[in-house]
Amino acid sequence: MNGGTDPRGKAIAWIDEPLPGGSWGDPDRLCLPLSDRGLLLADGLFETVLIQAGIPRLLTEHLARWQASAASLGMASPPGTDRVVPLLAEAVARSGLRGDGALRLNWSRGSGGRRGLALPAAGEPQGRPRFWLQLSPWTPVRAPVAVIVSRLERRNADSLVSRCKTFAYAGAIQALREARAAGADEALLLGSRGDLCCGTSANLLVRLRGGWITPPLASGCLPGVMRGRGLALGLVREGRLGMADLLASEGALLINSLGCRPIRRCDATDLPLATGADDLWEQLLASS
Repeated sequence: MNGGTDPRGKAIAWIDEPLPGGSWGDPDRLCLPLSDRGLLLADGLFETVLIQAGIPRLLTEHLARWQASAASLGMASPPGTDRVVPLLAEAVARSGLRGDGALRLNWSRGSGGRRGLALPAAGEPQGRPRFWLQLSPWTPVRAPVAVIVSRLERRNADSLVSRCKTFAYAGAIQALREARAAGADEALLLGSRGDLCCGTSANLLVRLRGGWITPPLASGCLPGVMRGRGLALGLVREGRLGMADLLASEGALLINSLGCRPIRRCDATDLPLATGADDLWEQLLASS
């Protein structure tokens, strides 16, 4: 939701230009230059952070992933805590946020100074990276979902880009369209080797023999922040997962920084609703 009269507050955005100190405004009205590589080529990275009572949850982990991904893709290092936290505080004040929110941090390679895919060569003007953010009211999602396994889209386990949270979500959008056309809420994506990988915008957790298992990064899944916390705390372990594992499971979840959704059905098969999902969610957030 952009702008509007939501009693929880309004959406607010900031971009690091054209004014000194950047510009605040309605997300529908602030603009990017048409030459920005993030706009033209999806050449950028983002993080989405849950905000509770004005406090960003797992911000350190989000910024670490943001910066590691930028280094992997040969981009300049994005802003750190010293810049993000004051901007977040001002965004909360300007939005009148009451309750939970979603903060999206965006980092584009900017305007490269030449047309096409190629980056400027050494000695040519390199352009300047571009940073913008948006804060919106949000309620963490926990409603059970019906899923299909996408027949159209897969994650590429061998792709460098698959390991980074880039602007490029066209494949996920098409998988979600496929799910909605089939009467489902979400789609599960397979990896390039045929194993279960993830959802369109969330990591997959499957409960087997009383423990939570998530596909390894070798499946092509994104290294999600909540997934990473689960592994670090010993609440989740990695393991290859096939359809037989999911259908024989004690339940499954799609989890990301903004929600934890039990899977109630996969294709035509009903699944048991996993116990302990809310407790797991709270344990992961309590670690921040």
